[in-house]
Amino acid sequence: MDIHLVEDGDETTARPDGTPLEDLAAEPLLTRDYETRPGLVHERLRRRHGPVAPVDLPGVPAWLVLGYRESLQVLRDDAAWPKGLENWRARTEGRVPADWPLAPSLEVNHVLIQGGSGHRALRTARDAALRPFQDPRRPQAKRLKAAVTGYADELITLLAQGGGTGTADLSAQFSRPLPLMAASHLLGFPGPQGDDALIDMWRVLDAGPDAGPALERLLVTLTELAAAKAAEPGDDFPSHLLAAHPDLTVEELARELFMLLGMTSDHVGILISNTVVEVISGEADGGVRSTLSAGMVRETMNRVVMRKPPLVNFVPRFAAEDTRLGDYTVRARDPVWVSAAAHAGPLFAAQMTPGAGISSRAHLSWGAGPRQCPARELASAVAAVGVSRLTERFAHLELALPVDQLPWRSSPFMRGLRSLPVRYVLAGPAVAARAPEPEEGVPAGTEGAGVVPAGNEGAGAVSAGTGETGSGVAEGAAPDGPAAPSGPAGPAAGGQAAGRRSSLWRYLAGLIRSGG
Repeated sequence: MDIHLVEDGDETTARPDGTPLEDLAAEPLLTRDYETRPGLVHERLRRRHGPVAPVDLPGVPAWLVLGYRESLQVLRDDAAWPKGLENWRARTEGRVPADWPLAPSLEVNHVLIQGGSGHRALRTARDAALRPFQDPRRPQAKRLKAAVTGYADELITLLAQGGGTGTADLSAQFSRPLPLMAASHLLGFPGPQGDDALIDMWRVLDAGPDAGPALERLLVTLTELAAAKAAEPGDDFPSHLLAAHPDLTVEELARELFMLLGMTSDHVGILISNTVVEVISGEADGGVRSTLSAGMVRETMNRVVMRKPPLVNFVPRFAAEDTRLGDYTVRARDPVWVSAAAHAGPLFAAQMTPGAGISSRAHLSWGAGPRQCPARELASAVAAVGVSRLTERFAHLELALPVDQLPWRSSPFMRGLRSLPVRYVLAGPAVAARAPEPEEGVPAGTEGAGVVPAGNEGAGAVSAGTGETGSGVAEGAAPDGPAAPSGPAGPAAGGQAAGRRSSLWRYLAGLIRSGG
């Protein structure tokens, strides 16, 4: 066995080549330090171990990939580094505890988790089912964008019902519900059933004490939806998926709907919040702020995602055979987790020139290789609409807390804000914004035109330009909240009575009455 010694300041780290993962001194990853300042944890691991480090994931050892080159090596070679829990030696040998806290998120056997040849047919079908909603030329994509624009305006109208100025939690009141509402549209939920699923999905993502019962209810609801679409297809994602893969069982379809609802919505919500924080906090470099000023919302998000990626670790892969990776030999069937920390590594960081007009698009936020996220265009489009509507409808936004006091929530996979408290000033007259009719296609001017970061006002604010903008408070709003919205959270969905507010809308209105 070869021993490599690496000098790290006053510390000399021994890297035994070929030592079993279980015998290495693995550092616990999911600590308080990791939740608050993951970059410091990643840098410490990189100094001690190089681009690949042994870590402890609540009692289970794993390899964490920190280097950009090594990340691409794993993500691009599905044969050498397959997915699928059946490839995990420790699990098949019974050495992973039955109550391992990460198990529930890995054992719903959908396309992002699956290994082997079976996933290829499902991936092909999923790509075909998503295509109408991701191709901006298709009527389904135009209707989706119009709907998301309407949902965004309704959420802004609700959070700003107290007047043209005030405070709000943009995470709870905008960034998180918006992508869930978009997902409900995509899944074609009938009536109020979709709102109940959204609330339960929220509970599952929060991983609180009621997450278990919420997950059970959600899977039942999604199974019922899958059965309904099998019996009566529509122009929605589950129906298109069944058309592309007729052999899917109701249970298999429900698992795919769970994946789309959960993974995509959380990623999009975090991306919206992170973009807002990076721009208005003054942490963003000149390139980020200038791209937003130029109306390049997609490019702004692309630069932000390299600094604060929503997805911090990918689902695990497993070495097909003993393989050299970084400074270690990874043994066959060892678990390997690729980390977004690769963005901070020397190879990738060299591409992030501050102030550059166009950033590298080689980031790993959506993965790489044949298993790259199939819904990346859809997720980016929803996030871009959300950021655009915020910057157009608010004349001024500033953080209500110092940026280093914002509360973060971390999981093995995602990292986002628990809350995003802001002070705001609405732009334009206090009248309700109107979403374009779906048949009119993509609304003009929704890519951030007229938005100028507040360079002369100091860090911590964003101001709108002089162009015409959207609205503030809805006229005639009820004292306890505005009229119910017309999307999945409102009476137009599924023929609900006109005066009835949905469970999601009642929840959001309750946040305002309780002060967020």
